[in-house]
Amino acid sequence: MKIAILPGDGIGTEIVAEAVKVLKVLDLKFETEIALVGGAAYEAFGHPLPDATLKLAKEADAVLFGAVGDWKYDTLDRPLRPEQAILGLRKNLGLFANFRPAICYPQLVDASSLKRELVSGLDILIIRELTGDIYFGQPRGRRVAVDGHFPGSEEAFDTMRYSRPEIERIAHVAFQAARKRATERGPDQGPGRVTSVDKANVLETFQLWKDVVTEIGLQYPDVALDHMYVDNAAMQLVKAPKKFDVVVTGNMFGDILSDAAAMLTGSIGMLPSASLNAKNQGLYEPSHGSAPDIAGKGVANPLATILSAAMMLRFSLNQNEAAARIEKAVDAVLSQGLRTPDIYSEGTTRVGTREMGDAVVKALG
Repeated sequence: MKIAILPGDGIGTEIVAEAVKVLKVLDLKFETEIALVGGAAYEAFGHPLPDATLKLAKEADAVLFGAVGDWKYDTLDRPLRPEQAILGLRKNLGLFANFRPAICYPQLVDASSLKRELVSGLDILIIRELTGDIYFGQPRGRRVAVDGHFPGSEEAFDTMRYSRPEIERIAHVAFQAARKRATERGPDQGPGRVTSVDKANVLETFQLWKDVVTEIGLQYPDVALDHMYVDNAAMQLVKAPKKFDVVVTGNMFGDILSDAAAMLTGSIGMLPSASLNAKNQGLYEPSHGSAPDIAGKGVANPLATILSAAMMLRFSLNQNEAAARIEKAVDAVLSQGLRTPDIYSEGTTRVGTREMGDAVVKALG
């Protein structure tokens, strides 16, 4: 097993170090190699995704990724900005399916911005299509408008597009995930449910999305399917989040909804994510960003990255037992009352990044 370690920028180096520390005590045989990515790579090589880093990622069984970005790079040409590294990795590795679980741990119910009764027991999986939609659609650019409300003025444009095969493959992933979750919950908890989020009332792209998802749903009679417009989905995430099981949606809508769901859990610092290709090669990263404002202060929450490492063991490295050990260790640490500043509340113990990582290592025994 080979793992590419790409810490990136900001707090990325701090949180990835803790995840690697946790992995090393599991007594598993794997090879790791570290490479620069994002702003750090730009500083060293003049590009956020150097050829050597991309080569390493392609050769690895999995990529453990920190975060990229810093305000000081915002004036660079777009292809050179740190965020282009993650887009490049998704494209070159064919990472089309993004898994973002939103789980509210019992110990953190009161850290959520919503009432306890709305989030207690929350367990949602948002599956976001990752390589299509308006983020990658062509053509795109800037030009002088020849029509519209202000002909002759400067305008910018992007293209939203999805093909049938792109929608089919992400739909299959969602239905299979819902089926698996239902099996794990047990028959007394009811069937799995997929909520497909679109904007079919306005966008042709998402009318095709809705049609194709409906067709694929017929192949999974044991999984319930409903459709929801994205604006309503955003409202329902706040109003009645526990009604969701698996949510499947496009790249842009998924980007927005998954971050909204993050705050239901108390902190985005608790949310891992996995991005997979057809071979289960994956990129694993916390759902949060590089947080340059707290970088180097030793206060960042490493738990999302540690839980991302657990997802990596489960989905790409077939180490389910080791993944479960990490998840139980995180649960144990939270039960001990240890909290980084983002999830701290009165009556708990405030710790830093390293202390939290050390606590997870200790809980692993």
